[in-house]
Amino acid sequence: MNQKIILTKILFAFVFLVFTWNLNLYSREKENPVKEVKIRKGTIKGKLIDKDTRAPISGCYVTVQETVRDAVTAQDGSFIIYNIAVGNYTLKFTCSNITPLIKTDIIVKSKKITFISVEMDITPMLKEIISVSPEYFIQSREQSTGVTNYTSEEIRRAPGSAGDVSRIIFALPGVAKVNDKVNGLVVRGGNPSENTFFIDNIEIPNINHYPIQGTSGGRISLINVDFIQDVNFHAGGFSALYGDRLSSVMDITYRQGNTENFEAQIDLNFAGLSAQAEGPISKGKGSWMFSARRSYLDLLVNAIGTGVAPRYSDFQGKLTFDLSPKSKISVLSILGIDDISFDLKKSLDSGNSMYGDFHSTENATGLNWFCLWNSKGYSNTSVSYFSTKYNRESYKTVTETPLFFSNSSEMFLSLRNVNHYSFNHNHKIRFGVEVKSITSDYDIFKAAHINLLGTQIPDFSREIKVTSSKYGAFIDYNFNLFSNFTLTLGLRGDYFSYNKHLNMSPRLSMVYKFSEKTSVIGSTGIYNQNLPLSLLFENEKNKDLKDPRTYHVSLGLNHLITDDTLLTIEAYVKEYRNLPVDPEEPDLFIWDAISGLEFIGHENLSDTGIAYSRGIEFTIQKKLKEKFYGMISGTYSQTRYKDYNGIWRDRVFDNRFIFSIEGGYKPNKRWDFSLRYIYAGGVPYTPFDIEASTALNTGIYDSDRINSLRQPAYHSLNIRVDKRLYFRSSNLTIYLDVWNAYNHKNIAYYYWNEVENKQDQENQWSLLPILGIEFEF
Repeated sequence: MNQKIILTKILFAFVFLVFTWNLNLYSREKENPVKEVKIRKGTIKGKLIDKDTRAPISGCYVTVQETVRDAVTAQDGSFIIYNIAVGNYTLKFTCSNITPLIKTDIIVKSKKITFISVEMDITPMLKEIISVSPEYFIQSREQSTGVTNYTSEEIRRAPGSAGDVSRIIFALPGVAKVNDKVNGLVVRGGNPSENTFFIDNIEIPNINHYPIQGTSGGRISLINVDFIQDVNFHAGGFSALYGDRLSSVMDITYRQGNTENFEAQIDLNFAGLSAQAEGPISKGKGSWMFSARRSYLDLLVNAIGTGVAPRYSDFQGKLTFDLSPKSKISVLSILGIDDISFDLKKSLDSGNSMYGDFHSTENATGLNWFCLWNSKGYSNTSVSYFSTKYNRESYKTVTETPLFFSNSSEMFLSLRNVNHYSFNHNHKIRFGVEVKSITSDYDIFKAAHINLLGTQIPDFSREIKVTSSKYGAFIDYNFNLFSNFTLTLGLRGDYFSYNKHLNMSPRLSMVYKFSEKTSVIGSTGIYNQNLPLSLLFENEKNKDLKDPRTYHVSLGLNHLITDDTLLTIEAYVKEYRNLPVDPEEPDLFIWDAISGLEFIGHENLSDTGIAYSRGIEFTIQKKLKEKFYGMISGTYSQTRYKDYNGIWRDRVFDNRFIFSIEGGYKPNKRWDFSLRYIYAGGVPYTPFDIEASTALNTGIYDSDRINSLRQPAYHSLNIRVDKRLYFRSSNLTIYLDVWNAYNHKNIAYYYWNEVENKQDQENQWSLLPILGIEFEF
């Protein structure tokens, strides 16, 4: 019997035994609860700050719901609550004349200190309001459309995410469902090159292992989810603070390490083994965190002698130090190393059209200085270095001839300064600058080939090293026209030295509150983005191309159904201009055909491409109150492009309809049951001309039916069970995460199998059980 089948059966048997054992434990606990001889206890320590000015908030009551434990925030906003029984808690923050705030998913562990940083909107309540429900959702007056917030616990426990901050976004409305095996985000008709990421005010263009050159996507995130404090995802209409991207921004905040005690954790799951540690420095004036991870799928594959598996590792750390009560610095460093090899024999056996090696290294290092001026303003200044190095070579499986070589690197040295000043509750201003020095070194070769339209394309090679600079400045002004109507006016300017382009990007957003429960949010603006560097630098003539641009208009309604349940409805329109098109491939849209290779080998590009995306979305999100939490969302959208001949066609990311439901049940402090179900309409694709493809043994499109057919609908169910065990001075979490639980065959794409000279298909993830263990001590 095939070794791979034997291994799979052993794995399933092991997972089944563990799953049965956990369910049996739960059943016994439910039927015969046992009183603990000694109650395990932990500590909550945190700081309460003004969401706008970052100034500390003192004199507020902090209560642990359903307990008698409480505290009052000190002059520096800090608080500490001792002797709390282990479990999952909700904190309530109550300040005089300010709407109370609720913070959920606070996990207390045995003899551990749980650190949290809490932001609160201190805008005074209207005098005519006698009482008001506490806020589970912080809805400040500066809020833009398309914003979703996640805590680290919400990311960690999300089914089907594997702790990947990008994969949890897959459940949001407006995010296309294209291929589970990569995590590039396709947001409201955009593509994976239109997104960027920030960690602690440091921009990191790609946060993934196996990054796809020219995009923000990859295979799996290299970010340690246990280091995350929270994530804000902007799906559109984001402010002038962010530039050079057309679709989305993910703003990640890392927590600080333990300032009192040393702690360590070991994680083991199907993806690999990781270890992390943290502790205080300089008698509690600062802290450090460090983690290391190594995948072991390659060792498993080598042991059974079949299959191809990636090999990757990552290292990351954060150092934080308080210079004074109003000033602190933090140093962040992230390193990822990736390798994968496809040999000729395995490619022949699996029907892959190519084989070869892929190596990449990602590194981000930066220093951030936070300075609180006074109770009205602050500045955040970072200096950072980011680099990605690609080393790739591939060959055609059938002929064993070279197909593609790349030995390239991209390096960014950046300065970013963001300032905020609040004149009073009615007038606020944010402003800042960005400076980037970019060094791009490309050595690329792409062999002669027949393209998808049947045209013979000659060899392409390019060896170039370019040093360039980007400069940006931004400002936005937030003011109340009336007590319930707020406007934010923004302007951003960006200059790129390579093509000498200066782009001005005005932005406007507004919030109108009908009541404490209902508000309307709208935004509009112009968004500009430079072409991906690998496309821009491959031909000297490309510097004359205009920069891609979008015009955003969105309007949303927020309504609190209950204090812990929020309904959001949003409609949006995105109009694209100045997109690159190739007159030699007039029917195709290279802006969407992004896998890195499609950006290479275009000699005569035009910037006349236009497209649009329009849609309406709804989300019902319930925070954890008592035992249930969840989110239901849906999208109906249409995204199209006009080809070089003036014909409108559906874009390849156009699902049209998306529906998802995600949620969980926490019966007690030890168990958590959760699931995520996603349904999405099939994406457009172009069928092959079977006769022409067979004759040439390469995929040739039927040019009369470009994007005219649709794949079957996508749907998948992910199920997860978490079991927490608390010991005297350590904690253990065991979880089982089953991806695609009913093993539906979702198609990723169709391709021409040159080994067998026939059309074939690449499927997305099949049923995949992931067993994980997290041990803290």
